[in-house]
Amino acid sequence: MSIDQPTLFPSPGRPGSMSAPIAALGPLSARSSLTAAVSGFHNHMVRQGFSENTVKAFMGDLRLLMKYISPNTNISRISTHDLENFLTWILSERGTPCSPKSYARRLTTLKVFFKWLHDTDVIASDPAAPIAHQPVSTPLPQILYDNEVERLLRYSRDLLWARKPDTRPYVLVSLILQTAIKKSECMGIKLEHLDSSDPRAPVLYVRYPTARMRHKERKLVLSPQFMQVVRQYIAQYKPEEHLFECTARNLEYVLGDAGQLAGIEHKSVSFEALRWTAAVRDYRTGMSPEQLRKKLGLSQISWRETGLKIRQLASPAL
Repeated sequence: MSIDQPTLFPSPGRPGSMSAPIAALGPLSARSSLTAAVSGFHNHMVRQGFSENTVKAFMGDLRLLMKYISPNTNISRISTHDLENFLTWILSERGTPCSPKSYARRLTTLKVFFKWLHDTDVIASDPAAPIAHQPVSTPLPQILYDNEVERLLRYSRDLLWARKPDTRPYVLVSLILQTAIKKSECMGIKLEHLDSSDPRAPVLYVRYPTARMRHKERKLVLSPQFMQVVRQYIAQYKPEEHLFECTARNLEYVLGDAGQLAGIEHKSVSFEALRWTAAVRDYRTGMSPEQLRKKLGLSQISWRETGLKIRQLASPAL
């Protein structure tokens, strides 16, 4: 999900895609119905480039609100008391379990929705603003310590010159530690996305095939030494289109095996662990929170919890 990150490669929406509004609506006013406001909010999310999963989650939460508050209710008549009663209903009276994480997300939905109505002058006051938001935080992710990172890099680097050389572990480990990209983004890398036209400053373009995800595209710096190994990797594996022409599960095995053979015990070396490790290392070396958010391809909302965890992981023990 992204609200304010600029699109690197803009493209027009296509009919039927997430970039096409669900309906043409007139201007909203305080006398508009809750149904009309929810439809308008859907179109707003699409225009702003919210991810498909976020749009689905927010719309599901608002449909639940319309089961409690009549869809025909004028939005100006919805009060803080109404929203507090709704939250009590979903938490303890609805008859369907609501986990703390789901509850926190539904409260977030209310706050984002009514803040949008207030910010656009549709309603005079925001009924969700006074409700205390107590986000439910998931456990801190596991990261590799600096000595473990060095062991992992040293082991995978040694494989470059082994009797039977294997360049893939080093390329994979080094790529994630440099860029902090996700597994799906790694699998989507095409050879043409690697730009080494300037040998001193090679870059990776993280691209997405669908228009609704273009807001997550970005340009990431690579080290010149890394590109030298990439050329060695291409000579060995001979990929034709994508950098890694195997399954994502296969790459997870590569990381797991490398971790075990590097002597990293009691930890799983995975895409997720290396992505968090890379983010924490960048933060410790002085990368600004905003720059790191953009590097990770996260929206402002997603960054709230992620940024907090990165700061916690990067802070010295008390």
